[in-house]
Amino acid sequence: MRTVTRPSRTGTWDRFTASDPGLLRLMAGLRTVGAIALTLAVLALLRADVSHMVAGSMAAMVATFAVKDKQRREQAVTLALGLPVALTAMSLGALLNTHVIAGDLFFIALIFAAVYSRRFGDRGMALGLIGFQVYFVSLFVRATFSALPGLCGTLAIAFACSAVVRFGLVVETPERILERLRRAFRARLAQLVSAQIELLDAGPARLEKALEDVRLHTARLHETALMIQGRLDEGTSDSATASLVQRRVADAEIAAERLGVLLLSARSAERADTLTLHLPNAPLPAPGDWPRAQDDVTATLRRDLHALRMLVLRPVSHDRGPAVAHLRNRLLGYRDEENLPRASAAVQDVFRGIGEAARSVLGLRLAVDGPQDESDDTPATTRSREELDAEDVAIAGAEEKEPDDDGPTGLKRPTTRSAVQVSVGSALAIVGGEFLSSQRWYWAVLTCWVVFLNTASTGEILVKGYRRLLGTVLGVVAGVALAGLVGNRTWLAFVLVLLFIFAMFYSAPLSYALMSFFVTAMLGLLYTLLNTYSPEVLVLRIAETALGAACGVIAAVLVLPVNTDRRTDELLGTVLSRLGDVTDAAVEQLSGGPALDLLDKARDLDTALDDLRSSTQPLTHPITPLRARRQTARYLVALLETCAYHARSLAATAELLPYSKTVAADPRLKRAGRRIADNIGVLVARVEDEGSEGVVETGASLAAMLEADTEGATRPDRVTSRVLRHLQRLDEGVVGLARPLGVSVSSPDRESSRGRVGS
Repeated sequence: MRTVTRPSRTGTWDRFTASDPGLLRLMAGLRTVGAIALTLAVLALLRADVSHMVAGSMAAMVATFAVKDKQRREQAVTLALGLPVALTAMSLGALLNTHVIAGDLFFIALIFAAVYSRRFGDRGMALGLIGFQVYFVSLFVRATFSALPGLCGTLAIAFACSAVVRFGLVVETPERILERLRRAFRARLAQLVSAQIELLDAGPARLEKALEDVRLHTARLHETALMIQGRLDEGTSDSATASLVQRRVADAEIAAERLGVLLLSARSAERADTLTLHLPNAPLPAPGDWPRAQDDVTATLRRDLHALRMLVLRPVSHDRGPAVAHLRNRLLGYRDEENLPRASAAVQDVFRGIGEAARSVLGLRLAVDGPQDESDDTPATTRSREELDAEDVAIAGAEEKEPDDDGPTGLKRPTTRSAVQVSVGSALAIVGGEFLSSQRWYWAVLTCWVVFLNTASTGEILVKGYRRLLGTVLGVVAGVALAGLVGNRTWLAFVLVLLFIFAMFYSAPLSYALMSFFVTAMLGLLYTLLNTYSPEVLVLRIAETALGAACGVIAAVLVLPVNTDRRTDELLGTVLSRLGDVTDAAVEQLSGGPALDLLDKARDLDTALDDLRSSTQPLTHPITPLRARRQTARYLVALLETCAYHARSLAATAELLPYSKTVAADPRLKRAGRRIADNIGVLVARVEDEGSEGVVETGASLAAMLEADTEGATRPDRVTSRVLRHLQRLDEGVVGLARPLGVSVSSPDRESSRGRVGS
């Protein structure tokens, strides 16, 4: 019974860690709720009144979530500096309580300083956020000069309780977070392999759903890889270890994504380019008859995919014994041609993909868990270990990446522009909010402040304002119902407040509308505690929220505007430039050039693509009336995802050159890559200047170009079909980007060679 229960519990925990990589949302919620609960307990022992308990709860919350430094020492310094900032804000709020004009002018100045301080990193952002939020608390509890000593004492207690919970009860270290992120990566990798098994077995009716699951789990794996990337510097002992883990995570991600593409191609009548299939809602590849015609091979493939999943999930401490070694050796053996089963070329590619995925899992284990037992290794496994060891030496000797240049200055600096915009929007919100309510006007200011957080264009602000308004309306309905149920039961209200705060932090990265719902429902309970609740108050909150969102949009449109088209064009140019950097560097190395830092370039491309994807949300949102633009934006992002996949795969293959016996440099690739580079340059010029008249060139396939180079000459070292296929698909993807960007496509005399051998 114990044996049966333990795997079940382990599987449940793996699914949970995969849903919350690094348990970041869970720990944020627990840390915040713990700080508030401890503050309430201390204030209750001191017999503080309800208004002080509400102020202490809100102060403990902001003192906890505002601190974002990764190292514990830096967190302590920020928290220590935050207390005098909070005391100053509370004092000024109480002193200016009866001076309306002076109070409003100070609030606007405070908002400008709070937003501008983001340019100074995590600490600047935290101190600005603490100053703004504590001043808001002073307005919420109607702080007066006579109550100031008690409120300052409450703030000190709240900050002390936040420190106790952060450094004593819910302890987080960069190393611990990184370890949990690595576990989440393995869990999500195993989920992706499970989805690929479902894709293998899916019938025609379930094929589209199975493919969608593979796409979803591939995207989640990529998300976790980027999260690990952001934690490596603080969570590892040195830069060499960070580079090694980064490389192994990237290898595993690329190998798993490629395995999905190969599996889709094998069960289809045509070769699939990527899992995105270029277009949103694109038709599936025509199904083939392979699953029915090759039952034995299908069973072997299913068995090996299950074995791969087990290797991903199984802890190193459980690897003792010949059984696991046998599975690992068998999967790594597929990297040798003589070990492939009798099957079609597409099916054999899947087995090769399993071998490469097994190699990436072995590399990840060696990087994270150190050396392992090699007594049962076969020659294929030994060769894989030797390749990985050689790569480790090269990574350890790599130079560190130099820091980026400083960004724009003056009003072009994003923090300065946002500070001016928020200040103007807040001034409008104060004036309009006073007309709606002379006592609750600050809700409009808070909404205006919030809609500017983590947004960079007018469209993003509009979408965020819409989501906040939607969540607020639904939260008002819940708040009315809860206030009637709670009545005068103070501690029940506080318990529900804690529950909603946890839900707010746990859901924040998933849905802004859902987070706004929990915030508004919680406020209904806080008003009940302060004996200021009425349904009219919550309805007023809707009006103030709508006003604040409108003021934010007006300020974004009229003051130093960054429209969505301009923002997406800038990011599109960045993505294309980085795509060109990765492709050029990979082709250079595959052509026999010097080894370059391809992994960092590929990750820069991924980061830029994620930024572009976020910036196009206003264009692709269901509420947008511009359907043609929405389709164009989705087309561009999907095609760029395809290009990024092939570029990452080229980079991964190029980095194998010094150690692999199956991939050799080929100087002819330089000419083949030149056309791609020139076409990307034309696209970048078009995005940066609409008047650019460059032309994208197409023609003979890259394979045909390479064959033309070898006529009458000795054929150089061979290039694997994988490299050619990625280059060809990348070439086609770049040409495909020309039409939506309005760039002309030219087919010179090479059109006559289209019928020659392709990849």
